[in-house]
Amino acid sequence: MNKVYLSDAGPKVSPAMYGFWRWTAEQGNMEQIVNLCLELGINTFDHADRYGDYTCEKRFGEVLAKQSFKRSDIVLFSKCGVNPTPQFRVNHVNTSAEHITKSVENSLRNLQTDYLDVFLLDQLDPLSDLEATAHALEKLKSAGKVKNIGVSDFSVHQHQLLVSYLNIPIVSSHIDLNLLNTTTLDNGALDYIKQKYMRPLATSPLAGGRIEHGTDERALKLRKKLNEIAAKYNANIESIAVAWLVKLGALPLIGTLEENRIRNIVNSFQINLDHEDWYDLLQASRATVDIRS
Repeated sequence: MNKVYLSDAGPKVSPAMYGFWRWTAEQGNMEQIVNLCLELGINTFDHADRYGDYTCEKRFGEVLAKQSFKRSDIVLFSKCGVNPTPQFRVNHVNTSAEHITKSVENSLRNLQTDYLDVFLLDQLDPLSDLEATAHALEKLKSAGKVKNIGVSDFSVHQHQLLVSYLNIPIVSSHIDLNLLNTTTLDNGALDYIKQKYMRPLATSPLAGGRIEHGTDERALKLRKKLNEIAAKYNANIESIAVAWLVKLGALPLIGTLEENRIRNIVNSFQINLDHEDWYDLLQASRATVDIRS
């Protein structure tokens, strides 16, 4: 796959990325999945301190240390903010300067690298001193430990709020977007990301398997339409579902551990959905669709 710019200020990335948020400490063959991704042209990997019960970064670092591929040939994202139970007494978000700095140092050590290509805040803590938060991010960037910064699961107003404290650009925004969750098309989040000349990163592009396996009414209705359109393009329905995102300008962030589903997502880039087919799928995913003239 040809690499694309993440934003007007960000790095080049593979148009599909792989993230480890569905992994557990015991689950998955890290080296096998990473090598498959590289074979398919995916060189961009999305981490967080908490993924895999706080084990994924260390496991990835062990793969990287084998030197079967160069650090310079991959793009590494990581993030912090969300702190889940049972590691903590209460689910909470912490984007304080102290927590950010500590998390980046831990991520660099676990990933066995000197820098992160993109470091993101995973949600925004309303209790944070944002002036200190912004200063910590800028300090990490000036030290070369973080090349770029981004946000994940931010509302438009939270994004704007953080920007108002920063002297460096935000280059990436993760949003939950798929054919069974099109909220960001309506709440302004997708438009705001594009306004800032960024490519939206669509997490859960296959709705956690619900698009292919869901038994609820919406999933069944959508799948019927996907099967109809997939026959037209001689493609898998999951490839069609991701092609719908690609046509929207989004970069799918893969989370599945199933190799065939990773291949289905990569195959989506060979599909150019007809304009009306795109809207046909949108209407199938919703009870109604409002097209204003």
